[in-house]
Amino acid sequence: MKLDILAFGAHPDDVELAAGGVMAKEAAAGRKTGIVDLTRGELGSRGTAETRDKEALISSQILGLQIRTNLKFRDGFFLNDEAHQLEVVKMLRKYRPDIVLCNAVSDRHPDHGKAGDLVSVACFLAGLVKVETYVDGHQQEPWRPAAVYHYIQDRYLLPDVVVDISEFMDVKMNSIMAFSSQFYNPDIQGPVTPISTPEFLNFLEARSIDFGRQAGVEFAEGFTVERYPGVKSLFDLL
Repeated sequence: MKLDILAFGAHPDDVELAAGGVMAKEAAAGRKTGIVDLTRGELGSRGTAETRDKEALISSQILGLQIRTNLKFRDGFFLNDEAHQLEVVKMLRKYRPDIVLCNAVSDRHPDHGKAGDLVSVACFLAGLVKVETYVDGHQQEPWRPAAVYHYIQDRYLLPDVVVDISEFMDVKMNSIMAFSSQFYNPDIQGPVTPISTPEFLNFLEARSIDFGRQAGVEFAEGFTVERYPGVKSLFDLL
C-alpha cells in the first residue's frame, strides 16, 4: 500500500503527542496515513510493552490510520547505524510516502533526536539505487519522500511551519489518552513521571494554542524543515 504520509516515532505515543492532529486531519481528508514506531517503549516507567502495543492499536483507530507497525528496536539503545537505517529504508520503500514526519531534531529524551537523525538519513538512503533491500526475497525499488518534517516535542523549538488542527484537537487528545498507562489517569497507579501529571495535559493544550496563535488559528502543530518549502506564489501561503 502506498501512503500519502508516514510518521515515525521513537516510542509509541510520540507521534500522537506532537503530530496527532495532523495525522487525524489528513486521514479525514481521505489521505492514506500510517505510523511506524521504532521501539515498544519498554523502558517506560509506567505500563508494559504489551500494554502499549494494545494502546497503540486503539490510538490508530482513533486517528484513522491505514497501517501501524513496530520495528521493535531496543528502547534507549537503538543506534543510527547501517543495520537500523536499512530497516527504516525497508519501511519507506514498502509504503512509498510522499511526506515523512519524524522526531524532533533534539529533545529532552535522547531517543528523540537520535530517531529524528536515523529517519532523516534513511530517507536519503532509500532513494539510492545501489542501496539494496529485500523483503520476502524480492528486491525493493528505490523511493525517496518529497519532504521530511520534524515535529516538535517536549523542548520548545521555533517552528518553520505550523498546521491548523483546530477541528481535530479533540481527536488528537483522544488518541493521546488512548495510552492510558502513560498519562494522567486517577484510576491507574504507578510512579509519577514528567508526562503522567494533569499539568502535562495542560502543557500540550497550551503548546497547540501557542503555535495556533502564531498562525491566527485556535490550535496548531509545529514542524521544522530540512529544506525550504517552495511555493509558486506568495498567495499559496494565504
